[in-house]
Amino acid sequence: MRVGFLGAGLIAHFHAFGLAESGEAFRFAGVHDPDHDRAEEFAAGWGASACASEDEVLDGCDAVYVCTWTSEHARLVRSAAERGLAVFCEKPLAFDADAALAMAEVVEATGVVNQVGLVLRRSPAFALLRHLVADPAAGRVMSFGFRDDQYIPVQGMYASTWRGDRTRAGAGTLLEHAIHDLDILEQVVGPVADVSARSANFHGIDGIEDSVATVVGLADGGAGVHTTIWHDVLERPSLRRVEVFCERRYVSLENDWEGPVSWSTAGEDHQTLEGPELVARCAELGLVTGNPDGAFVRAATAGTPAWPTLRDAVRPHRLVDAVYRSAADGGRPVRV
Repeated sequence: MRVGFLGAGLIAHFHAFGLAESGEAFRFAGVHDPDHDRAEEFAAGWGASACASEDEVLDGCDAVYVCTWTSEHARLVRSAAERGLAVFCEKPLAFDADAALAMAEVVEATGVVNQVGLVLRRSPAFALLRHLVADPAAGRVMSFGFRDDQYIPVQGMYASTWRGDRTRAGAGTLLEHAIHDLDILEQVVGPVADVSARSANFHGIDGIEDSVATVVGLADGGAGVHTTIWHDVLERPSLRRVEVFCERRYVSLENDWEGPVSWSTAGEDHQTLEGPELVARCAELGLVTGNPDGAFVRAATAGTPAWPTLRDAVRPHRLVDAVYRSAADGGRPVRV
């Protein structure tokens, strides 16, 4: 399986590392980036070939990662699909849900294996959180708090200057970062019925919001708050914290892959799992976790469906759109 890359930034390296760690049978093919020095660096680090064009990459691989700025995703996914290539597209797919839906329809019409970078769906920590909340012993979800934060990624190790350009990124922290959160949120606490949001722009970058707080109403009657922030504390890594209050159980999650996850259930001792013990518990429970890049290569090699698909990304895009509509209207509740 020859795997190519369009885009050679930090997220491309992240997926290359995931592939290298997966143990799957593949080899790196071509890589193209408008910054040729960056493509050369990626090629040297992973044994790929730096290509002069996108077409050179696409014509020399069996599967491709689209890791460019968001505005290029639709065009490159279509180019890959028309060639019959398996395609992994980073999130967000597009600037809005309608464009994301159009991308899903393209890969479905061509029948290619496709996967989206909503990697929290394979997180052991979130898988255990989801299991604990769904357990009938927990009772119904009453309330939750979900916070994500990272320093604004136009600087530091991200060095994604394009995220300060609304023509390339589309928007700021909600679309570019917290679409992960709104996707996994519904997986954990159930369907969202409505949202009421406020946003801010402390950095003053045109069209790039850096703080959004949303009151989320759940279809089953519960409610909670989601907050996403891009700050300037470069010493702080990208972090997530989640608390879920059910009728008979409280669950908390720190960090977004191996925990810790802690919970207290009425009449039982408090428990905490993290690291290898948390991963082992997920395996015992048969929860779907693991390396998303290895899963993509396996699916591409076998020609079987991958997960999550581009179609799966349409719903979180609709949630993002609703939050933006509410924030633009001063926090007016918007049905989803």
